[in-house]
Amino acid sequence: MSVYLDHQATSPMPQAVKEAYLEAMNIAGNPSALHRGGRAARALMEDARERIAAMVGAHPVEVVFTSGGTEAINTALKGSVWAHQREHGAEVPTAIASTFAEHHATLDAIAWLDEQEATAWSEIAVDDTGVMDLESLEQVLGERKITLVSSLVANNEVGSIQPVKEIVDISSAHGVPVHVDAVAALGYQRLNFRDMGVESMSLSAHKVGGPVGVGALVLSRYALDIQALHHGGNQQRSRSGTMDAAGAVAFAVALEVRAAVREEGEHRLVALRDRLRAGLLNVAPQCVARGSLDHRLPGNLHLTVPGCKGDVLLYLLDEHGIHASTGSACQAGIPEPSHVLLAMGVPPDEAWGAIRLTLSYSTTEAEIDRVISVFSDVVERGVRAGLSKRTKA
Repeated sequence: MSVYLDHQATSPMPQAVKEAYLEAMNIAGNPSALHRGGRAARALMEDARERIAAMVGAHPVEVVFTSGGTEAINTALKGSVWAHQREHGAEVPTAIASTFAEHHATLDAIAWLDEQEATAWSEIAVDDTGVMDLESLEQVLGERKITLVSSLVANNEVGSIQPVKEIVDISSAHGVPVHVDAVAALGYQRLNFRDMGVESMSLSAHKVGGPVGVGALVLSRYALDIQALHHGGNQQRSRSGTMDAAGAVAFAVALEVRAAVREEGEHRLVALRDRLRAGLLNVAPQCVARGSLDHRLPGNLHLTVPGCKGDVLLYLLDEHGIHASTGSACQAGIPEPSHVLLAMGVPPDEAWGAIRLTLSYSTTEAEIDRVISVFSDVVERGVRAGLSKRTKA
């Protein structure tokens, strides 16, 4: 029995999305071309843009299609810095404020800006559940002029939901725009860009059952157009490059399918997650559940297992046909302790033993029970492997 519990990495594509994707691929034409095929592709693209905008509470002109969440985040951060330099002069200092618990797409983009554009990074603290410390945010904004605040809507590793309204209120009082990374939250909680009051929001299709390589940056129509990452056509606002009409259609359908099942199945998903947490902690009580237990994504469960390495646990689970992740970085094939857990104050030895199990609306009770039934053996073998390595060392 194969059990897929890695939906925060990629969620499988539902049949309705596959069918819409294949049908849209039958349209032969560049959406920017003026012939009949091009106009047909453009019509598909704009219809998808309107449908996605409606799903996330935005105006269609605010939806800029990208190759995924990483490009959307990089466009928001780098584009904002470049736009600020263009507006105020390159000699005027720039700074981005974020926590160290962000996705690496954010952290690495800020590191690049620091190195290439001398953009300062102002770190905002998080509490022991991975939630942004609002007093720290207030302090950071009072210490220097910040160009942009960037925050997750919900942490992609430990699942904690961030206080976006309060983040926006505090930032706005200092005249600082906010970008939110909603990649992990999309499809699991209601998003309304208009109500959030942020300047930009990053999305990705494959997290909700859409195709890999498709995403969107939602950029407020009242904001200055940000600088593009690359140039060569200006096919969209603040972005150049041939548009993927079929991918946009599949993204729209995936969001609509996910919205329908979310409304019907959110309580069931929470119950399944809690059943999984209770079951795993019952058979392996030494484990620690991480992240907020009250305000978290409905399908996210994150544990640390003392005396184990997360990658070892993944291999052992994989032997049982259970697919999960550590949720931590793996740079050039070298595992690292979770930077999110380290930011939360978790000791490095404990942070190594991280495992993330993420459910979706298709997850069944039988699959949950299957994971619980093998987990004690997995942890026992993982601890033995850890002890063996220490003995050899």
